[in-house]
Amino acid sequence: MKPKFIDLFAGIGGFRKGFEDAGYECVFTSEIDSACQEVYRDNFNSEVFGDITKIKPQDIPDFDVLLGGFPCQPFSISGKKKGFDDTRGTLFFDICRIIDEKQPTVVVLENVKHLIHHDKKRTFKTILETLTKLGYNVSHQILNAKNFGLPQNRERIFIIATKNSHFKFEKIEKKAPVQLKDFLDKKGDFEYLDKSEYTLIDNPKKQLTGLIFTGYRNKNTWKNGIRPNTEHLSRVHRQPNRIYSVEGTHPTIPSQETSGRFFIYLPKEDRVRKLTINECYRIMGFPKNFKKHSKNGERYKQIGNSVAIPVIYEVAKSIKEQNLLIDEPQRKVVGDLRELLYS
Repeated sequence: MKPKFIDLFAGIGGFRKGFEDAGYECVFTSEIDSACQEVYRDNFNSEVFGDITKIKPQDIPDFDVLLGGFPCQPFSISGKKKGFDDTRGTLFFDICRIIDEKQPTVVVLENVKHLIHHDKKRTFKTILETLTKLGYNVSHQILNAKNFGLPQNRERIFIIATKNSHFKFEKIEKKAPVQLKDFLDKKGDFEYLDKSEYTLIDNPKKQLTGLIFTGYRNKNTWKNGIRPNTEHLSRVHRQPNRIYSVEGTHPTIPSQETSGRFFIYLPKEDRVRKLTINECYRIMGFPKNFKKHSKNGERYKQIGNSVAIPVIYEVAKSIKEQNLLIDEPQRKVVGDLRELLYS
């Protein structure tokens, strides 16, 4: 029998895809955004419930794993008290309501890495303390998509709470770095920039992140207070205007860039072009047959808000391999059987 999971703050289904590929079964989905609901239904032929604050835990089928890429909503009284009471008034509280009622064996939460520092680290501390108070062993680590077979430097914090022994992040299977050029479309109506529209820098170097910053688009910028011959610096530090080589990785695809201003440098052609929408989905690990929203702006926003599927898959697989889906009595029986077999 497949382990069952629920998909909260589901977006367009990146979490679901990763866990289903690892042999799990989805029994409940919640997502408030109507455009995401539309895409989710198209791809998974599944009912999607809306606002999580209106969902009663007793109406949710029994499940083993709770998944949630929850928003980093400010905590109402974070840090003033410890544990469960600190979360009231937040969307995290709604996750806790479900955990408290349903007591899943495993909880997997994902967020931007800056969650760790939110509200002078009080928010993150409250999350960990709350999950512990609810009866879980809690582990957390930042995982980067570039270590899971994708050419994207995308760091996200994963919090994994278990009823059994702590989840061991070091047991997750990782892969060697790959280059963006191997994920690009071979043919297409590509949007190239004229050479007058960008400036390449001399001797670009690969960063530890795998990024190779090669230049910037020539955009107008503020002139006041800028010293002569340093006008380009303000452009360099504006992410949508940076250009990266396809012989490295791509920076994090953000949700705010709904026009998809991601430009890449192709050394063999000595040209700069825009990353296509299909390429954006590919470097997040979405399959070729994934059905996207009809509006381009929604497509870019949704993929920027999604998760890197190969990362999710490896997390799901490792939960199984670490035997975290069985309760303690079952664990003891399994241990006793192994002792009898191998003694």
